[in-house]
Amino acid sequence: MMLLSLRLLLGAVLAGTFLSLYVARLELCDPPHRLMVVMVAGFFWVAGELLLPGLAVLCRQWRLLQGAVTLTLAVLATCWGCPSLFPESPRWLLATRQLEKGRKGLRALAEGNGVSLEDEFYSQEHLLAELESEGAPLPCYHTLCEVFSTRVIWKNSLILGFTAFIGSGIQHCFTRNLAPYLPQFHFSYFLLAALEAAACLFLCVTVNRVGRRPILLLCTILTGIASLLLLALTQYLLDWIILILSVLGIAYSQAVTMLSIFFASEVLPTVVRGAGLGLIMAASFVGKAAGPIMDIQNNRGFFLHHVVFASFAILSVLSIMLLPESKGRGLPESLHDGESQRRPPLFRSSRRRDQLPLLSPQSAGHAPEAQDYAHLVTATKKMLSSHRRTPPRDRQLLLEPTPGSDPQQEI
Repeated sequence: MMLLSLRLLLGAVLAGTFLSLYVARLELCDPPHRLMVVMVAGFFWVAGELLLPGLAVLCRQWRLLQGAVTLTLAVLATCWGCPSLFPESPRWLLATRQLEKGRKGLRALAEGNGVSLEDEFYSQEHLLAELESEGAPLPCYHTLCEVFSTRVIWKNSLILGFTAFIGSGIQHCFTRNLAPYLPQFHFSYFLLAALEAAACLFLCVTVNRVGRRPILLLCTILTGIASLLLLALTQYLLDWIILILSVLGIAYSQAVTMLSIFFASEVLPTVVRGAGLGLIMAASFVGKAAGPIMDIQNNRGFFLHHVVFASFAILSVLSIMLLPESKGRGLPESLHDGESQRRPPLFRSSRRRDQLPLLSPQSAGHAPEAQDYAHLVTATKKMLSSHRRTPPRDRQLLLEPTPGSDPQQEI
């Protein structure tokens, strides 16, 4: 019982450490480099997964392996006492009205980047005048319960949590098809780690160019298609086609999970980013638990499990269209900023007929309408000039009606 409690405590501590590092990396980066920094951290995670079997071979006993892992975590814990190695996020400090700590954090970052605070632009009067003018307000902390009272933030969190759950849970539907081809454990382990690295590389190449929402939609669609094909046509497909579909399904489902978590970290406001992102990661871990549960039951009910997750994948495709796009945008700070996010239009809106320009946008030298308009202007100028040259007496005779004629017709 004691060992089980300690294992649960270790898992909770590791999850909290991963969440804290993820949020800190995100909030310390500008929009163009957020994705690259997060994906580089993902490559380090994959490198750790690849090195873990080698460490296990060297230790040969689980106690020695646990001691080696604990020693590594102890070295990481020393960074907590060194602000220069693991600084607090000034963005979160300012969003929660901890102005004095935020001022110190900004100064530390400026000095670390080699920016002289004696410069006129970075002086205290210019850089921190707004903070000092507000005085010293009390810190304002927010809880996860406040997210439930919102509409847009709660909708985005629910959709991305559901998508992360699907991406993690559907992986077991694909890995089960690899068992006949990879009978040994380490083959499948290294294959999953390599596919995770491939998913990170795919996201690095495409997400900043196309956008978060389109790539998430594409990966979810491909995951659902691969799952439906394996569900309906496994008995009729060749073995190598089943293997290819399973490998692609694993890669795309891992991309769905990683991009859902990253997307959620960008659309959640700073004041509740840690709590909301922790909830979405918890949904992802619940999806991962589907694999061990099916193994405990000796894969009984696997067909129903596959049907449910394939259906959920199709449902998540429809819900992703309701998400906003965060590419190139700053992180929302307050709950109001999170509520003001709106999704872009699904299709490019065509120009309405009542909003057409008065004149044709073509050049005047080639458009016949422009030539007619020029002729009209020239004729009007000639008429006005001839009207000015007409003597007043002749002009009066022209305006006087002739005897026996109708004045209305003359006009």
